[in-house]
Amino acid sequence: MAKIKIAFFEITADEKKYVKKQFDKNYELFFYKEKLDEENVALIKDVDVVSIFIYSKITQKIIDKAKKLNLIATRSTGFNHINLKEAQKNKISVCNVPYYGENTVAEHTFALILALSRNLHKAYVRTIQGNYSLEGLRGFDLKNKTLGVIGAGSIGMHVIKMAKGFGMKVIAFDPNENHIMKELLDLKYVPLEELLSTSDIITIHCPYSEQTQYLINMRNIHLVKKGALFINTARSGIVEPSALYYAIDSGIFGGAGLDVFEGEELALEENQMLTKNVPLEHLEAIMKRNILLRRENVIITPHMAFDSVEAVERILDTTIKNIKSFIAKENYHKVV
Repeated sequence: MAKIKIAFFEITADEKKYVKKQFDKNYELFFYKEKLDEENVALIKDVDVVSIFIYSKITQKIIDKAKKLNLIATRSTGFNHINLKEAQKNKISVCNVPYYGENTVAEHTFALILALSRNLHKAYVRTIQGNYSLEGLRGFDLKNKTLGVIGAGSIGMHVIKMAKGFGMKVIAFDPNENHIMKELLDLKYVPLEELLSTSDIITIHCPYSEQTQYLINMRNIHLVKKGALFINTARSGIVEPSALYYAIDSGIFGGAGLDVFEGEELALEENQMLTKNVPLEHLEAIMKRNILLRRENVIITPHMAFDSVEAVERILDTTIKNIKSFIAKENYHKVV
């Protein structure tokens, strides 16, 4: 019986060790630190299953060249980086990890909120320089402030629970109201416009889709309460880039904590920029991000909200179970 070939991309050395322990001799495993793209698609020409993360864009060209591919297992909840239509057309199944880090992402969200509200990032830089002055470091209490949660799903609900622990008022925008949690948490659902205009802190936890693309944009950014903090640990495409930069430049946002940002995948490849023909819009995105990095009221983290020891293990466990269940023709977290 031929071995089942599985290729893992965007995987670390520690993750490789963890995964190898979960498969027996009936499987042949291949591991790559780099993302899967059209330049290295030859690596999967003979594999049955490919496992990727969010920076691997599975295009029609990749699918056309992966003649033996039966399953794409993304190690993420979102799957907008995969051409589902072409996968389905070529009878390639796609699965994801729908739940893995609700508390993990929520905790990172509050790490960003607390850093901005108490100026921890500024204080850290000062103290390592030997400067212990308090000037310009005065923060504000979270108690009695209004937190606006865009997307009150599993992650959003964890954020809301934490906010209640801080004594915050919480409002949420979500087309699907959870009436049970609404009563339990004293949660008020409001239209997006009301959330933007009344929240002291705005945080995004909805999935990225055609419906949520540029949910916050140049048309509604003026509704935001002056000086509100803005947190995004979801997807950058939910906010129109020009609206984000304008809100920060004009002081509409008093501060921003961004775990996702326009062109973030390019940050991994900046050392190669001088040897590649890089589209102008990509260079522009990098320049804008570098400008944001120099602002004292902006904190950027490298898409790490999901990245805890426990969450990564849950991601790998679910991915492995998805693959084995697919092969055994059992139930798994199927997208298409």
